[in-house]
Amino acid sequence: MEKSGSLEIFRAKVEREVSLPFADHGIQAGFPSPAQDYIDEALDINKIVVRNPLTTFYARVRGDSLIDDDIKDGDLLVIDKSLEPRSGDLVVAAVEGEFTLKYLEVNPQGVWLMPANENYDPIPLDPEDPFQIFGVVTWYLKKPGHAR
Repeated sequence: MEKSGSLEIFRAKVEREVSLPFADHGIQAGFPSPAQDYIDEALDINKIVVRNPLTTFYARVRGDSLIDDDIKDGDLLVIDKSLEPRSGDLVVAAVEGEFTLKYLEVNPQGVWLMPANENYDPIPLDPEDPFQIFGVVTWYLKKPGHAR
């Protein structure tokens, strides 16, 4: 585990397969449908969320700078360091030695790290100042508000 700023970062461990029961027909979010008596499929979540095991990390969100996009304190991030960051990507950046989670915006006026909370200001990135894009968020996993 690496801890810096407001993120705790963990290396993805995918050496061992962990398959869990999977309802491959889906769960109805509208009108109820007849329930299956059994589930015969299995799913390994790592095979879905991890494309590049050697460059993938997990992190837990700390703070509320992305609350308007429903990314909340405690949500789990899947971060891939091998991806080239593009404008509009949700990225983990190291600015002045601290990790931050923001949207990358590149436009003719410059490069910015953008929050999704009006209480936070965008962070301009000056090429003269040291900053690093640690990785691109490929997934985030949420725990329902009422879950234990």
